[in-house]
Amino acid sequence: MYSLLIFDWDGTVIDSTARIVSSMQSAARDLDLRHLQDHEAREIIGLGLPEAIQALYPGISGDLLVPMRDRYVYHYMEGDSTPTSLFPGVQQTLESLHKKGYRLAVATGKSRHGLDRVLADTGLGWLFEITRCADETTSKPHPHMLEEILIESGISADDAVMIGDTEFDLKMGVQAGMDTIAVSYGAHHINRLKQYNPVLEMHAFPDLEAWLDLKSGEVV
Repeated sequence: MYSLLIFDWDGTVIDSTARIVSSMQSAARDLDLRHLQDHEAREIIGLGLPEAIQALYPGISGDLLVPMRDRYVYHYMEGDSTPTSLFPGVQQTLESLHKKGYRLAVATGKSRHGLDRVLADTGLGWLFEITRCADETTSKPHPHMLEEILIESGISADDAVMIGDTEFDLKMGVQAGMDTIAVSYGAHHINRLKQYNPVLEMHAFPDLEAWLDLKSGEVV
């Protein structure tokens, strides 16, 4: 069984998809860029912010890339009132998994500032032994982020699992040589995630603990 559980953040732990989409659309509007449809903005969730903007606006100049990044950060952090909250059962499940001895980590497309802020706001920071953000390593789906987590934890890929809601998460996990778990309630449709042969499809966050209990032979 796994000793290290690595979680994506947006769309997996916290319900932030709508706010990400809205903030990206607002940033584009501020700079008179082409309007983004909801589905376009959802496509880039999970990437680092510069990579996301470049995917949305191929060939965007440096003169616009930095202002677009800054306007997105403003809207997500301050200007957008779209609510975000933990998915049902997240806090209880994470605390229970921690108590059972699982080591927990985060691999996210968020910036370090953004992740530190939300870990403090949610009070979940103490649960995660290791965290990696897109602005301090290579963006998903490159496996570098997971490779760094494995090195720091001293855990082999066989003993870790990547849990996420986008193709970027699962492709990263596969390229790092570890099993993956697909979240069906996040940004990308579950059918897109099945191509990576996840060992579990999570339809609610507590599904993870129930499945791990069964795999380890505990009574649920």
